[in-house]
Amino acid sequence: MIAVLCGGDGREREVSLRSGKAVCDALNEAGIQAETLDLHSLSEVGRVKGYDGAFIAMHGDWGEGGKLQAELDALGIPYTGSDPKASALAMDKWKACAVFREAGIPIPEGMLLPAEFGEILSRLGRDVVVKPCSGGSTVGITIIRGLTPENLAEAEKSARSSYYGGVMAEEYIDGRELTCAVWENAGRAEALPVIEIVPHHGFYDYTNKYTKGATEYIVPAQIPDDIRAKVSRYAVMAHEALECRAYSRADFRLKPDGSVYILEVNTAPGMTATSLVPKAAGAVGVSMSEFVKRIMMMARV
Repeated sequence: MIAVLCGGDGREREVSLRSGKAVCDALNEAGIQAETLDLHSLSEVGRVKGYDGAFIAMHGDWGEGGKLQAELDALGIPYTGSDPKASALAMDKWKACAVFREAGIPIPEGMLLPAEFGEILSRLGRDVVVKPCSGGSTVGITIIRGLTPENLAEAEKSARSSYYGGVMAEEYIDGRELTCAVWENAGRAEALPVIEIVPHHGFYDYTNKYTKGATEYIVPAQIPDDIRAKVSRYAVMAHEALECRAYSRADFRLKPDGSVYILEVNTAPGMTATSLVPKAAGAVGVSMSEFVKRIMMMARV
């Protein structure tokens, strides 16, 4: 019996529960006995004892950032996805960006906050993105078009109230939003089809991510072949640079001049009905049930 770990106690709890149900249904459809296990805190991980393995469908905080993975290692329970080190590194966007830069993957110019307003303006310009260094689902992110001390302070406050840890500001990359999932096939990291994300209103925030019909997903993205190849290559490079396992998803911005910038990597991507990884797998003929079965088969401590 497989435990599909979901829930948590953070801002992404409801999304995690939806991911958990979708994964559980897909595993059972694939012939793998599974049930969801709603963990409200890290102290409840001991409930996993007695299961043959765990599929991690947690999002954000301790469920995705390495703490849960370390506990499962200690219990000797095989689990899906990345190990504690890679999970923690990917969760910290500031540290992850340093890894991407070292690997030769373009990143937006960024700074940790607080910082002097004049320096932020000089380095990042008047259009910036303020976000927590940790967390996901676009929670706590503010896009500022026309930076002022007042709106910067408000955005930083919002980011700090959303997640633990630091807050960063990045230059706003005006362009198209792309994402590329990576999975390991026969021991080799391979990119799945690039997806373009087109919200009907505003940017790809929490509401647009999880409201059916609020966003158009173009699979595969209608972009030139050279840009598609570049995004795919960068996604695989990022997966390998962070030393991710089994699967991940990298998010990008594409400028009108063809420049591509990586924003972050998710080591436990959403698996709901509107999530991106199942859409990418489906584009190459891999059903949700087949995809989660393959990921489960790669589970290890």
